[in-house]
Amino acid sequence: MKMLIIVYNDIVDESLIMTLKEAGVSGYTKWKETLGEGPGTEPKLGSHIWPGKNNVVAAVVEDDKLAGITELLRGLKDQHPKGGIKTFVLQVEDTI
Repeated sequence: MKMLIIVYNDIVDESLIMTLKEAGVSGYTKWKETLGEGPGTEPKLGSHIWPGKNNVVAAVVEDDKLAGITELLRGLKDQHPKGGIKTFVLQVEDTI
């Protein structure tokens, strides 16, 4: 199994959730209004100087579904080049 950690600009929230559902992701956890900065995007710090906020979604998926899901996420990233969409893929050893 793999865990996807997806950090993205709040402005693409609806599109991202719809993409996950389209990909067959049946469950996820979302953290709203997270703050931070990364390479290639402006900081999202929720202030008047650095406005904007991110959201973070975590979802565990089966290995055989990973390629299809990441393909859809790449497509979403291409559609929203300023959306700051960054996906991290981690190995899941077990769930309890």
